[in-house]
Amino acid sequence: MADQGPAPSPVPCAETLARIRQDIGDCQRCKLWRQRRHIVFGQGDPRARLVFVGEGPGFDEDRQGEPFVGAAGQLLTKIIQAMGLSREQVYICNIIKCHPPGNRNPEADEIAACLPFLKRQLAVIAPDCICALGAVAARTLLETDLPISKLRGRFHQVQGIVVMPTFHPAYLLRNPEQKRAVWEDIQQIMVRLGLPRPSRGQSRPPTGATPG
Repeated sequence: MADQGPAPSPVPCAETLARIRQDIGDCQRCKLWRQRRHIVFGQGDPRARLVFVGEGPGFDEDRQGEPFVGAAGQLLTKIIQAMGLSREQVYICNIIKCHPPGNRNPEADEIAACLPFLKRQLAVIAPDCICALGAVAARTLLETDLPISKLRGRFHQVQGIVVMPTFHPAYLLRNPEQKRAVWEDIQQIMVRLGLPRPSRGQSRPPTGATPG
């Protein structure tokens, strides 16, 4: 019998968001697992042209297992709607996937444990644009220590994807005077994506939700 050579290597499984979530499992890669209720993986269109990346789940997100569902999430929803989109048409996720105690900033080891999964998510979704919400998201994605005030207002690149940093919706709830700056950033994204320009009545920043 003729030698047929070595058996072919198994075909690797195609990367999907479901596979990434499966790989995360009941994650205990950092200390945040001890007090979390839910891993907040992400939500939205797996082929979205626009991805919003925040810092990490808050109290409400930890309870519901979904990103941006509290007061800041209500404001983000209004911003998305003002773009002429819905939450179902974008993808929303965070740098880390477990709620830090006391809503503190994520620590370096926590970011290091989660970031590889976020990078895989972004590679699978392959959006045209990422909107980095707040300093932690922007600095982590862009690998910089610059303040968000120096980063926002212009496009950067990560993994071949353009990134627009802007202020976090939670920051806008405390500093509503910055809504105009965020709306200017968002309109740059709209132009980049070829979305219809807002009408005259929509040219003002979206009205914010109030903290609950």
